[in-house]
Amino acid sequence: MNTQGLLLKREFDAPRELVFEVWTNPAHFGNWWGPKGFSLEVAKMDVRPGGMFLGCQKSPDGQQAMWGKFVYQEVQAPEKLVWVQSFSDEEGNTVRAPFNPNWPLEILNILTLEENEGKTVLTLQGGPLNASKEEQEAFDSMAPMVAQGFEGTFEQLTNYLASQQ
Repeated sequence: MNTQGLLLKREFDAPRELVFEVWTNPAHFGNWWGPKGFSLEVAKMDVRPGGMFLGCQKSPDGQQAMWGKFVYQEVQAPEKLVWVQSFSDEEGNTVRAPFNPNWPLEILNILTLEENEGKTVLTLQGGPLNASKEEQEAFDSMAPMVAQGFEGTFEQLTNYLASQQ
């Protein structure tokens, strides 16, 4: 049983404070988060323990809209963010993923940022929370695709950070 889930590491050519800022400020977050080509509308973003992010991602053609939420568990500026991520309706109620009925309802994400000679090393660890066997299997089978999706997201983040410096 692999409880580690997903482990992604990436270095960004930006100071740690700025990287933390673009993860936690709604004015920035909507400009880079999500699958490549999708737009993100931030409905709500309250980054504190117990606070919530609620947003709607739209596909490039505008045909597909998916709501999602984060519930923040831990916030330590500028080095750590912990949140539980779920698909949701526009009210913020947790719903099943539209693409797979066995996708875990909750994914726990742990983001750490380390300063390294003016650059920032980002580590993101994510995995199912309170998952059934079927949910764990669905997550494991899709993990490579999820990791690939994050590559596109991190590419957008790289470009966005460059535009902010």
